[in-house]
Amino acid sequence: MKKIINDPSTVVADALSGLAAAHPELLRVQQDPAVVVRADAPVSGKVAVISGGGSGHEPLHGGLVGHGMLDAACPGAVFTSPTPDQVQAAVAQTNGGAGALLLVKNYTGDVLNFETAAELAAADDVDVRSVVIDDDVAVADSTFTAGRRGVGGTLLLEKLVGAAAQRGANLDECERLAKTVVDGVRSMGMALTAPTVPHVGEPSFELADNEMEIGIGIHGEPGRERAPLEPADALVPRLLDAVVSDLPFERGDRVILFTNSMGGTPLLELYLAHGIAERLLADRGIVVERRLVGPYVTSLEMQGMSLTLLRVDDQMLELWDEPVCTPALRWGM
Repeated sequence: MKKIINDPSTVVADALSGLAAAHPELLRVQQDPAVVVRADAPVSGKVAVISGGGSGHEPLHGGLVGHGMLDAACPGAVFTSPTPDQVQAAVAQTNGGAGALLLVKNYTGDVLNFETAAELAAADDVDVRSVVIDDDVAVADSTFTAGRRGVGGTLLLEKLVGAAAQRGANLDECERLAKTVVDGVRSMGMALTAPTVPHVGEPSFELADNEMEIGIGIHGEPGRERAPLEPADALVPRLLDAVVSDLPFERGDRVILFTNSMGGTPLLELYLAHGIAERLLADRGIVVERRLVGPYVTSLEMQGMSLTLLRVDDQMLELWDEPVCTPALRWGM
């Protein structure tokens, strides 16, 4: 294992200290329990949008805290759910009197711990709602989840709901929007290598030089199929077909296309894959209205990629274009 770390047991705390040092104008960090909060929180009269999950997926979630996106993020240990007290602290530090919406990836620990925190906050008379995202078309179930996993679509969900809350949408409106996004977003990923969790010290699975894993999860879970390595012109259609056929997306649909690196794939390869995906969607009559390319929902240093499609309307496009200022996403400011 080669990593730029000190003690594996302190890697998350050390990284959070660095995040705080790099972006003091955008956010503040509390270490115990670990919470990342936008610098101006709580914002009076604004719905607090909160998410979180295991560390190792950076910039998700802490790098998406700021104006127009998340009010707080709860970083667990690497690939481990945050605890209820982290979520409870996030709600307390961002409560501006309009309630809080928790955006939760569909992993068993995340769902249970966010639900527990919502119940604790409700006991303090804070209106807290939860929406679970499960956009991964690769699996019906896994050792981490009850049902499909929450993956790349989480970023799109956080951007759109964060923008709505920033514009002054109330809690009911934010919750309805979040459910609409969840209903209309699908993702599929693949890997050429496995990630290595610092405290484990070895890859989570093994792949031969001529193999790829199709349908991997963002915690290093093996996929649904191991196959011989293919060129991009064969690989991208394999991923895209699974995504498009699941909703299904149809001719005339307007979409946001998110081409995501799992952490170790260079932009040279990612842009190549994105170009293929755009061409294939155009051939199907699916209109790409907005796009995002880069390493945003990662799995440590895993070499691989995922494709996410979200069906959109004019309102969603307006929300996507709304100003955002976070460590990882910035435009319109």
